Parts: sequence; structure tokens; C-alpha cells
Amino acid sequence: MFGMSEAVARQSTEHTDAFKNPSLSWMIGFMFVVSFLGLFSVVPLRKVMIIDYKLTYPSGTATAYLINSFHTPAGAKLAKKQVRALGKFFSFSFLWGFFQWFYTAGDGCGFAEFPSLGLKAYEHKFFFDFSATYVGVGMICPYIINISVLLGGILSWGLMWPLIDTKKGDWYPADLKPDSLNGLQGYKVFIATALILGDGLYNFFKVLSRTLIALSSQLRRRNAISAGRSSPEISRVSYDEQRRNEFFLKDQIPTWFAVAGYVAIAAGNERQGRCVLRIINYNY
Repeated sequence: MFGMSEAVARQSTEHTDAFKNPSLSWMIGFMFVVSFLGLFSVVPLRKVMIIDYKLTYPSGTATAYLINSFHTPAGAKLAKKQVRALGKFFSFSFLWGFFQWFYTAGDGCGFAEFPSLGLKAYEHKFFFDFSATYVGVGMICPYIINISVLLGGILSWGLMWPLIDTKKGDWYPADLKPDSLNGLQGYKVFIATALILGDGLYNFFKVLSRTLIALSSQLRRRNAISAGRSSPEISRVSYDEQRRNEFFLKDQIPTWFAVAGYVAIAAGNERQGRCVLRIINYNY
């Protein structure tokens, strides 16, 4: 939201008359709409996904396992060790960041951008960042992620951007600022955006296909059970499930209210989306 403001527009692009300064009331309304959008959209799917097709609710399941682990001797001991480790490394990270603060006078200064690999490599953004956060993230992530990030950095900052920079004056005007989206910065931003969107679409269709397959499998299994002969067992299980479903659906909002709220929010967001797209297109 603050990225649409006049202050950011004057820093990031040469056009300064396409912006929106978000007021407090506008931001409160926007966050209210965004928060309730998920609530209204999930209500019609709640019964179908969880009750009819018995799909696992990941957040609730993970929370239940976590709470149950706290009420066992082994779980309580593990929780104490985790809290102590968290406090220890939090203190180390804070003290290290506090130490670096004394050697940082501005942008591109201090240990955050220390030319540890040489000045020539520093010009192409190759240097070691002494941030404890990045080191911790690298320790947590799988090795394939770290290798992918490393190879991507070498490919982009070591090969692609220097090669595109040699096309200055041919592919884009040579008199543009380094942070202009009409120059080299535009290639960086929009290639990265295309990669993110492509990966998002791939995972979206992947999850959608797996969900449809799971729904189809659950539907076939339910039809097979309905056509079976174990009626006493089915009735006993159905009674237990009926009690659980009764408590699960007891406090939900009506479906007609969810649909009406979703439609109203979608209509309001459509106007706001046109405004944001107009700002983005004008700046581009």
C-alpha cells in the first residue's frame, strides 16, 4: 500500500504524477475487505472439503499436534529446549546486528555490503552479506534451495545483467537512470516477476489437479461404501461423525450472507484494482 504513495513514486521512477497516498481510513477499509474476503470465500467450501470429502485441514491438524505435544513429558522437555535455543540465537543475532550498526553510515556501507570478494566482483553485486538472518535461512532451507539460489545469482548477476548492459543504447536508451524501469532495471524486475508468476501458476494448477483427484477418489470411495453391506458399522460411524459435524457447523455464518459479502467485496475491489493497474501501467 505504501508503495503507491508519492514519496515512493518520486524515488523509484521518473514519473511523479501517478500515485496514491493511502490515508488511515482507506488502509483500515482495505485491510478489512482483504481479511473478510477469505472468510466469505471459504464458507461455501468448508462443508464440501472437510465434511463431505473428509479432506485434512492442515492448520487445525498442525495446531492440534502441537498442543498435544505440550501435554506429554517428552513434548514439554522438547518445548523448553526449543525456547532456550530460540532465546540464545535471538540474543546472538541482536548483538551482531547491533555491532554492525556502528559501522553503517548509509546505503552500501558497512558489513551488509562489504567487498569481501574484491571490488570488481562488488560492482556486479558479488559479496558476502554478514547478515545472521541469511545464514540462518540458509541453514534451515534444503540444500537444493541454496544451490538453486547460488546458481541463479551467478547466472543473473554474473552473465545476464552484464550482457544486457552491453546492449545499452540498442535495446534501451543509454541516458536513463540505473533504477529506471525503462532500462536495465526493467529487465531485472519483469524477468523476476515472470518467473514468480510462472512458478505460482504451475503450483496453482498442480494443487488444483491434486485436489480434484482427491475429491474424485473420495467420491468414489463414498459411493462404494454406500453400496456395501456393512450397514451397522456405517450407521455407528455416521452417528459419531454426525455429532462432530454438528459442533463443527454450529457457529458458521449463513451461506447466503457469505455469497452476498463476497460479491460486494469483489465489486469494490474491481474499482480499486483498476486504479492500481492504471498507476502501474502509467509508470511502466
